[in-house]
Amino acid sequence: MASVLATPVSVPVPATPVYDVPPLAQHRQFIVPPLSFQLVATGVYRSGYPLPINFPMLERLGLKTIIYLGDPTYLPENTAWCAAHHITLHHFLQPAVKEPFLHQNPDIIAAALHILLDRRNYPVLVHSNKGKHRAGVLVGCMRRVLQGWSLAATHAEYDRYAGEKGEADLEFIELFNPHLEYERAFSPPWLRGAEA
Repeated sequence: MASVLATPVSVPVPATPVYDVPPLAQHRQFIVPPLSFQLVATGVYRSGYPLPINFPMLERLGLKTIIYLGDPTYLPENTAWCAAHHITLHHFLQPAVKEPFLHQNPDIIAAALHILLDRRNYPVLVHSNKGKHRAGVLVGCMRRVLQGWSLAATHAEYDRYAGEKGEADLEFIELFNPHLEYERAFSPPWLRGAEA
């Protein structure tokens, strides 16, 4: 079998591209989750404050409800985005805990848990500004009160997001013992003792 040696050929590169290729950002839509984003349980997510760059990712979740635990105002672009996507926004005014003067409000946490106890609200996103302390307290109370997690497991998850700060939050999660009524027919599948 004879071998043929190819002679390298120099091909001139055109000064202008043959066709225009749009920038990558115009080609694809980037999926960027909000800060501290996590799936908490079937139909329940947590995060920090969503920004417009996060909207395409959140749209893929098909959210029905957002629970915001935070400052007095909600960004107008977020409110407009919720309205455009038929997302019910529950905005609970919950200032950041500042020991020893500001603490978690048990009525707010109980009201937010009532929303989580009804799967007709799903999928739901729980968020605070950074997704650490206020969202962490709500998720911690959900874990302990509704799912029966141990204090050690609940604290470990809280610490993963909030770091070693939050002694008052951990104490709140430990002592929080609300009376929550809900319709069993609409309870989420992850609820401790939920019927299959």
